[in-house]
Amino acid sequence: MGQSNLNKEVTYFLDSLNLSLRDEVECLREIIMGAGYELTESVKWNGPNYSINGEDRITIRISPKKQLQVIFHRGAKVKEMPKNRLLSGDYDILIWKENDRAIASFNTMNEIQEKRQMIIEVVGKWIEATT
Repeated sequence: MGQSNLNKEVTYFLDSLNLSLRDEVECLREIIMGAGYELTESVKWNGPNYSINGEDRITIRISPKKQLQVIFHRGAKVKEMPKNRLLSGDYDILIWKENDRAIASFNTMNEIQEKRQMIIEVVGKWIEATT
C-alpha cells in the first residue's frame, strides 16, 4: 500500500505537528488503511480517524508524545453496551475499557512491526464486528 491511498489532509495535519513518533504514526496509518476494508481516513479528535460507511471505528491517539494509542470504538454516540466483548480472540495488544472499546498502545516502531499481523487481524475483526 502506498502513500497515495492515505488522505492528504491527514498528512498535512500531521506535518503541522512536531511528533517524535511520526514514522510510527505513518506505519500505523498504512497498516490500518491496508487492512483490506473500504475505510475513510480523516482527522478527528486531534488524530487520524478511520470510518466505514460514515461510522467512526478506529482512531490513532497521538498524545502523549511518547506513546501512540490505537483506539477501537463504535463512534461518539452512546449505543447499547454489548453483553460480551466485541472480539473474542486472544489479542494481547488490546486493553479493554468497555465491551465495545479497546486500546492498543505502542511506544516504538519495533513494537508496531512485531505486532503488524495482529493489528491487521484486529482491524478486520473490529470492522466486521461493528458494521
